Amino acid sequence: MHKPLIKLSVIAALALSANAAFALEYRSIARHGVVLSEAPSDEAKKLFLASKGTPLELLTEQGGWARVRDRTGSLAWLKKSDLSSKHTVQVLRNAPVYKAADAKSALLYRAGKDLLLDMQENTRTGWLKVKHRDGVSGFIRIEEVWGV
Repeated sequence: MHKPLIKLSVIAALALSANAAFALEYRSIARHGVVLSEAPSDEAKKLFLASKGTPLELLTEQGGWARVRDRTGSLAWLKKSDLSSKHTVQVLRNAPVYKAADAKSALLYRAGKDLLLDMQENTRTGWLKVKHRDGVSGFIRIEEVWGV
């Protein structure tokens, strides 16, 4: 194998692994009234409460605790047992939800700001398949929600 090809292969492998290292991981709050704290300790200052289903970005884990970021950018710690693997997204502003992944398809409803939706699928085309708590599934643009 030629040296330029080896170098190119190594550069490509590093670029792919760097992208994987920065993949975001989201979780949601498992129950209502979860306390988020300033530090990973029961004695730490309590910052705020979070409701069931609220999506959070998982930053790191330390023992039985997880450091997270909410959609406002606030950082906090909570017990890992208070996180669910269920993936929800939070609507950023009033946004349409369509029957298909196409703005020309039938409008199902308008999702209000801060509405929590269960994410069913990331189509990787700029659309997310989501499910409303009432059971209606549809598609919303990825830029209309937080937690992906």
